[in-house]
Amino acid sequence: MCIRSFLCRRSLAIGFLLLSLAAACFVTPVFSQSLQDISSIKVDDLTDEQLQLLVRRAEEAGLTESELVMMAQARGVPQSEINKLRNRLENMDISITAGGMRRAPSKRQPRQQTNLNAISQGIISFQEEPDEIDESEAYFGLDLFYSKNRRLSFEPNFNMPTPQNYVVGPGDMVYVDVYGQSEKSYEGMISAEGFLTLDHVGPVSVSGKTIEEITALIKSRLSRFYTGLAGSSPNTFVQVTLGNLRTIQVHLVGDLRLPGTFTLSSLSTVFNALYAAGGPSINGSMRSIKVIRSDQEIAEIDVYDFLIKGKADINLRLQDQDIILVQPFLGRVRLMGEVKRPLIFEVKEGETFRDVLAYAGGFTDEAFKDRVSVSRTTGKERAVSDIFQDQFQLFSVKGGDAYTIGRILDRFTNRVQIKGAVFREGNYALTQGLTLKELIKHADGLRGEAYLERASILRTNDDLTTEILTVNLRSVLEGIAADVALRREDVVRISSIYDLQEEFYVQVTGEVRNPGTYPYSKNMTVEDLIVLAGGLREAASTEDMEIARRVLDPVEGRFSRLVPVRVDKGLVAVSPPQILEPFDNLVIRRKPNFTLEKMVFVEGQVNSPGAFVVQSAEERISDVIRRAGGLTSFAYTRGATLIRRTEYYNTDSEQARRQRNLQDLQAKLQYDPNDAESQEALLQRLFKDLGTGKADRDAAESAAVSDVKREAVTGLANTRGDLGELRIRETEAVAIDLEKIMRSPGSVFDLILEEGDIISIPRQLQTVRLRGDVVYPTTVRHERESRLRYYIDRAGGFNNRANRKRTYVVYANGEVSRTKNFLGMRSYPAVEPGAEIFVPTKGPRIPVRPGELVGLTTGLATLVLILTQINNR
Repeated sequence: MCIRSFLCRRSLAIGFLLLSLAAACFVTPVFSQSLQDISSIKVDDLTDEQLQLLVRRAEEAGLTESELVMMAQARGVPQSEINKLRNRLENMDISITAGGMRRAPSKRQPRQQTNLNAISQGIISFQEEPDEIDESEAYFGLDLFYSKNRRLSFEPNFNMPTPQNYVVGPGDMVYVDVYGQSEKSYEGMISAEGFLTLDHVGPVSVSGKTIEEITALIKSRLSRFYTGLAGSSPNTFVQVTLGNLRTIQVHLVGDLRLPGTFTLSSLSTVFNALYAAGGPSINGSMRSIKVIRSDQEIAEIDVYDFLIKGKADINLRLQDQDIILVQPFLGRVRLMGEVKRPLIFEVKEGETFRDVLAYAGGFTDEAFKDRVSVSRTTGKERAVSDIFQDQFQLFSVKGGDAYTIGRILDRFTNRVQIKGAVFREGNYALTQGLTLKELIKHADGLRGEAYLERASILRTNDDLTTEILTVNLRSVLEGIAADVALRREDVVRISSIYDLQEEFYVQVTGEVRNPGTYPYSKNMTVEDLIVLAGGLREAASTEDMEIARRVLDPVEGRFSRLVPVRVDKGLVAVSPPQILEPFDNLVIRRKPNFTLEKMVFVEGQVNSPGAFVVQSAEERISDVIRRAGGLTSFAYTRGATLIRRTEYYNTDSEQARRQRNLQDLQAKLQYDPNDAESQEALLQRLFKDLGTGKADRDAAESAAVSDVKREAVTGLANTRGDLGELRIRETEAVAIDLEKIMRSPGSVFDLILEEGDIISIPRQLQTVRLRGDVVYPTTVRHERESRLRYYIDRAGGFNNRANRKRTYVVYANGEVSRTKNFLGMRSYPAVEPGAEIFVPTKGPRIPVRPGELVGLTTGLATLVLILTQINNR
């Protein structure tokens, strides 16, 4: 609302407040000026009492805190003083409500336990106490209050609504809320004398009274100040709640894990106290725990009611100086065998075996329920008796009893079994008069491969010995032989014809798409097997096939019989057809001289360098260079080199190369946007063939052959690197004399080409490279008529460890020439353009050891002595 409407509406209240403010101002010399000078008020000069008086007068005038500040602003109080007034009002312990009631700001905290740290006796020390842990696990319920694997806490819930039957005492914090027409909050702690002191009300004696009783007492006392609380139609109400709780002392005595006096919450129950003491000990009772108050027994707790039925007397709260007495156990019985809780249980007088069985959770699924064996003491010894199922509720249990619940027998009363060549193998019930034919019908009959000439029945006799009954199954099914009556535990076994003979198969090896092993069928021909193997390869020879057939009557030195075979290329059946027999191996060889194209490469100074297909087995270097257009005018024929693959070159098999070509075709078809129907069909076939891994198998077979070949030439193909490590070279340079080759084509210098050969013809070379043990290995310009020492000098000369007499030169075409020695004179090889000069290093110096020096000296002295003796003679 605007300030003017506010002043018009509450002018009387403001006038009354201004008089009060002026009166407050006249208390101090600073504010002795008249009411007209109210705009010059200084908030810092007002005391807290003066400001409280101002607030109280505003409250009586019906103004809220915000309205008070707006009124001062309307009377011309400066904004700086307005801000100070607002801060002073916010920091005071009183404020103004909308209804004009004065209320202290709430400082209430969530309900807590008073002196919570005092509740420590027994809990921490007990949780670290390992005594009797393992032994107590055999007693039902003793692990409720303590377990080494977890901690079950019975702490009271502080957030629960205030119990109306809660008996207050010294140390409890009590909150009193008045609401309705009037609003007011009180709080106070009950003193040691049992009084609750409320502001402006006085002390109220509440010790020993319940929340419900003190609510009526406080309501009666406050009705003097709040008339709306009384009458038949009150408009003001009162609510009493608990704040922080006091602690109480409880004495736990008897057979406990940790007896003593414990400081607990005033909301604690018997279970809270038992938890603090660790629960009953092994000798303590779980069924009769007594609560004593003022020398009177007020309750008896049976923990089994909580464990079995989930019932706990939570309404029974402990009070200060209560005593919890745990007496020795009443009597114990043990349940063993097929029960869900095979433990030791405490029993009361008058309980029956049915009650103890309920404590144990009942029988397991495998329990023998008709009879239970019990071992009982008779005073001087033990006696065994039986309890039958109809006596469970009548048989009274006694301390010291041991009950054993047996397990049902692992045997069948009416089982027969059938196994083998039937549609449904398994166990079947033995009915009255069940025979072999009827059991086969129950199993949905025989399978097609059943062996009808013989079936066996394994029969178990009464003395657990067994015997075999042999039956001609065909005769029984046709009614020629008598049917066989079955007995309990008979096992009928009907064999399959395949169980009695070796599995038949045939093999195909060689030039088919899918070589391997295939199942044998009667009247199977060679053409049928080739079709199963995916057809013939391009390299297959239809004129040179043979069948390797096992010899039925082998003679010494003969392993198989060979049957030559010829087939039509289109796999058209011939007359008479060649019928295969079990275990035949069809071998399909390759056509004579069949091979895939071979490629060689020419690079360097020819008119048309590139890849060339070898036309014949006699094609030579000169032939390919002629096909390449001949040499250019820049060709350096003395530096020409032939690079040839070694046995270690990883050469693809023919099938692998074919597979790679098909994959390339497949990739191009996939990216072709205008596929025809035929191309789509081809693409599907490629996906089918390339996904079978046939090329991988062929490559593995080829690699196996190649590995054997490589092992045979390992010593020839291995070289050592500079550091002595083993290095396998897949290619090597072959020195050729291209000048002689071109001058005399077809001569011994003109080599026949092989797959993968590379003919490299460089341009005119003009440098010489120096490597090895020289001062500065480098590359220098070739000087005509200069000898090797000239180039050694250009590299700084020989090093100290240089092996000069073993210096050699590698020419551009791959030839090697070494230094020669004659009568102590060295003849160094000539140096040509593109050559490399290698200066080896002498071996490492081996120092002479002192022992070796002594031995050498001794030997020389002995030799001198012998020579001297000879001369003297």
